[in-house]
Amino acid sequence: MSNQVRVLMGIKRLPVGVVKILATLILVSCSGTHYRAPVANLAQPPSQKITTHTVAKGETLYSIAWRYDLEVRALARANRIPEPYTIHPGQQISLDLSKTPAPVAVARVRKDAKTPPASAVSSRSNSQASAPKAGAKIPAASSPLKWRWPVNGTILAHFSGARALNKGIDIGAEKGEPVFAAEDGTVVYAGNGLRGYGNLLIIKHNENYLSAYAHNNKLLVAEGDVVSAGKQIAEVGSSGTNTNKLHFEIRRDGIPVDPLRYLPPRR
Repeated sequence: MSNQVRVLMGIKRLPVGVVKILATLILVSCSGTHYRAPVANLAQPPSQKITTHTVAKGETLYSIAWRYDLEVRALARANRIPEPYTIHPGQQISLDLSKTPAPVAVARVRKDAKTPPASAVSSRSNSQASAPKAGAKIPAASSPLKWRWPVNGTILAHFSGARALNKGIDIGAEKGEPVFAAEDGTVVYAGNGLRGYGNLLIIKHNENYLSAYAHNNKLLVAEGDVVSAGKQIAEVGSSGTNTNKLHFEIRRDGIPVDPLRYLPPRR
């Protein structure tokens, strides 16, 4: 090792500083230590699927189920939460429904319950149909409910599938125009805690169907309120977006379906 340094120092044409650098490189190359890449450059593990949700202030079990496209009754069973599904901030909600116990059969059915007949039951694959082409006739879906349009306006965006970004339809309207309940029901969420929805209302119509009204300027009803079809529940706005519009969704057993298959044809 010393002989190598002396040889380098004997080269008079090289500055002393350069000689020292070369000597250092030789020392490193002769050492038995192997170079290792920094830990920061190592491949990161793949992201993991979210399996739990921590309840935030203002959330309801319905809004949590809505966020993750889950059926609220199944989510309640998985977490052993009895009706009326009361939860509290900080509570841990499991999103794993793989071990959800089967629902207990009910012997008696309420006379006023709007339960869809067996013929109305469709597979989940039907809910994931892509948006129809312009001018195409949309087949009506069987439903025990008599849906009506929640606002008067022009359709800006169609339903694009249960797993896609637009899980409902966007209806353009002027700020402040009335938003109506699409069917009789009970308000199960009223707030702005769901990202991307702005001021949002979720209405439960029966054990199978929910509807949502997003981007409102003002909410006129509160959680627990019973509303009738055609009752004004909000005002059109642009909360959570940059355009005045109503984003309207219908979900059956937790799965988004195309509202145009349920709403009556426009005259």
